[in-house]
Amino acid sequence: MSGLESMYQELILDHAKTPEGKGDPSNHPFTHHELNPSCGDEITLGITVEDGRISGLEWDGQGCSISMSSASIMSELLSGATRDEALARIDEFREMMRSRGKVEPSEDLGDAAAFQNTAKYVMRVKCAMLAWVALEADLKASLAA
Repeated sequence: MSGLESMYQELILDHAKTPEGKGDPSNHPFTHHELNPSCGDEITLGITVEDGRISGLEWDGQGCSISMSSASIMSELLSGATRDEALARIDEFREMMRSRGKVEPSEDLGDAAAFQNTAKYVMRVKCAMLAWVALEADLKASLAA
């Protein structure tokens, strides 16, 4: 394992142990629940959007360290982002995950770049994507409101 991979693994484990953004999603007007039926991981994510910006974001869930740390890192990265910025980061994260580790993450993904190596493992991609898919659903619902 390279030094960078080791550092990323440590980052993922740290976020799994002390997650950012974990709270009560029902405090927010837009909530969405995602379940990964292949492993049982699940997350409910709630957001508040004011003036086109994510002004509040909380999630609750259970699952593996990949899904929980991904939710934590995403919360840290996208709390306060505009709707357009958040949707662009979601698209970029999805592209990195679907590339099986071939797409180099941009600096815009911040700590979410830690999941580049995870993308090589097909069964883990959905775990890492769970919170991002829930946020995308919430953002689309906020557009329709």
